[in-house]
Amino acid sequence: MFPIAFHPIYQHPLPDGHRFPMLKYELLPQQLVHEGTASLSDFFKPDICDLKHVLAVHKQEYVDDLLQLTLNAKAARKIGFPLSKELVMRELIIAQGTITGAQKSFDTKVSFNIAGGTHHAFSTHGEAFCLLNDQAIASRFLLDHKLSKKILIIDLDVHQGNGTAEIFQSNPNVFTFSTHGKTNYPFKKEISDLDISFNDGTKDDEFLQTITKVIPRLIETQKPDFIFYLAGVDILSSDKLGKLECSLDGCKKRDELVFELCSKYQIPVQVSMGGGYSPDIKTIIEAHANTYRAALSIF
Repeated sequence: MFPIAFHPIYQHPLPDGHRFPMLKYELLPQQLVHEGTASLSDFFKPDICDLKHVLAVHKQEYVDDLLQLTLNAKAARKIGFPLSKELVMRELIIAQGTITGAQKSFDTKVSFNIAGGTHHAFSTHGEAFCLLNDQAIASRFLLDHKLSKKILIIDLDVHQGNGTAEIFQSNPNVFTFSTHGKTNYPFKKEISDLDISFNDGTKDDEFLQTITKVIPRLIETQKPDFIFYLAGVDILSSDKLGKLECSLDGCKKRDELVFELCSKYQIPVQVSMGGGYSPDIKTIIEAHANTYRAALSIF
């Protein structure tokens, strides 16, 4: 049906009580196969990303500090995960999953990465559970290999894609679009090519009406030949780290809108899952699975 990047390393062990719901990377593939949205043959196992692709986006000193585990304590705390060789390897594999998925999208129209959406990784540092910016790395890969001339990054996570905005702030070939909660992290926002911030408590109607107006106009004016979609489900009213009030149905309609536009304009799209921090893991899995179900109904 459509290719989905997954590797067992995505399920990285964390200390007891850690607030990041790492379990979702184990449960989401199981749910998709169980319900028939995907089959085992749809999944592919990414390799380790070549460092030259990483260094097209991230600075050498930062990458060296990651690989050698020599980040200073403050920089490591910003990331929010205990730093280890396996964690860094995980990020390199996630990045390759997004690159390979993007390449596959030219034939399949859509591809997914079970993980990814690491939009808080800057060129010089990581933060908020993000070490390497997978969609930024894949964007540069497509541009550098002449597979794309103009990329649109649609980031509909509840948190601004601050790292992505910084990385592409002077690159006219990548248009960064982020919607996010006005009072949510990051408290100091970067400047994307287009930012739309929502007040606390924003519900489905306002959210959907806004993106329904904005995204078609962006596609028509920017004329992208590839789209990266960050489909974070932390816009849900139940999310611990979000302050919006969107429903499961509204979140699914958001995904359907993006996919319908990609299909209408015949633009290949790669999807990384982004954040989701509802207290009940079942809610997180249902919301993420809805993104795949939406793609299946359209492509």
